[in-house]
Amino acid sequence: MINNENITEYIPQRPPIVMISRLLEAGEKNIRTELDIAEDNVFVEDGRLMAPGLVENIAQTAAARIGYLAKQQNVPVPLGFIGAIQHLEILGHPAAATTVQTEIIIEHEVFNATVVKGTVKQDGKLLAQCEMKIFVSRNK
Repeated sequence: MINNENITEYIPQRPPIVMISRLLEAGEKNIRTELDIAEDNVFVEDGRLMAPGLVENIAQTAAARIGYLAKQQNVPVPLGFIGAIQHLEILGHPAAATTVQTEIIIEHEVFNATVVKGTVKQDGKLLAQCEMKIFVSRNK
C-alpha cells in the first residue's frame, strides 16, 4: 500500500489538489485508491465533497495507475490528459471527515489512448461513476 506521504511520486498533482490518500491495489487493468476527505478540501462545500472533486478523484486514480506502472518499469512518470468524460452519474456527495474508495477498470487501451470506467463508493454504496478517455504523453 502506498500512502499519502509518497502518493505524489505517482501523480502530477500537488497539494492542495491531491485527491488520493492511499493506493490500495494496482494492476495492468485496474487500480483501487482511497481518499480521506478533509474538511478543508478545495472541493468540499457545505461539508460535502462536490461533483468536481469526485471527478478529479477518478482522474487522479487513473493517473496513479499510469504512474505506478511507470515506476515498476523504472521509466519517468508520463503526463496524462482527460480527452472526454462520458456517462457521468453523481449519486451522492460524501461528507467531509469520511473516506471513499475509488476503482478504475481499463476498458480499452490503444497506443496513447485509454478508456476507463471509474467508480467512487463509500461503504459499498455507489456515489459516482463515469467513463473517461485519457491520453498519455509518451514524450521523454
